Amino acid sequence: MLIAGFPAGSWGTNCYVVATGQGAECIVIDPGQDATDGVEQVVRENRLKPVAVLLTHGHIDHMFSVLPVCGTYDATAWIHPDDRHLLADPMAGISPETARMLLGGNHSFAEPDEVAELKDGQALELAGLQFTVDHTPGHTRGSVTFTTPYDGPEEVPAVLFSGDVLFAGSIGRTDLPGGDHPAMLHTLATKILPMRDEIVVLPGHGGQTTIGREKATNPYLQDLEIQPK
Repeated sequence: MLIAGFPAGSWGTNCYVVATGQGAECIVIDPGQDATDGVEQVVRENRLKPVAVLLTHGHIDHMFSVLPVCGTYDATAWIHPDDRHLLADPMAGISPETARMLLGGNHSFAEPDEVAELKDGQALELAGLQFTVDHTPGHTRGSVTFTTPYDGPEEVPAVLFSGDVLFAGSIGRTDLPGGDHPAMLHTLATKILPMRDEIVVLPGHGGQTTIGREKATNPYLQDLEIQPK
């Protein structure tokens, strides 16, 4: 699997381009502010064809460039229905301070031409790739994670694209519109803690980590116990 990631925009949001290899179709995960040039560079250097944009949630720092990326490559945007309204009205999901900062610019937002909705437990197959979709509310109502299947040798672990649910040493904030701290704790206990330790976590911000490392060191996971879904 080919995974190219880079931080984009003033929020440093990680955008990922994922493909089975060079010269293949690919998917783009969370194209945030100023992500279009980075996506274009990865696509050009690896001779890729984007067919879908996957959004871990609808916050503006993760979907700022979804419209131009989908339009450039005729790709479908995938988002959970609980966050779909943020595609056209991202101000509904951000703090007043961020809204005031952005309102000074000339920004317009709308849904891409093709939008598909994600659901919990969905087995998603795109560009020759497979992902399990987990609805993981707490940071937003429609937050999701994407996990690749484990089907290779031990040195090729599964990968979790965690968005703003789980970071190295931290978790996503729950004080923005749509945030819910009890829901976040439930998500961590039912969706994150049961995962295998060797799974590599590629978060929405910051460096990569593993599930095992976060179980052992992340203070937000220390007092939680695994719960049934």
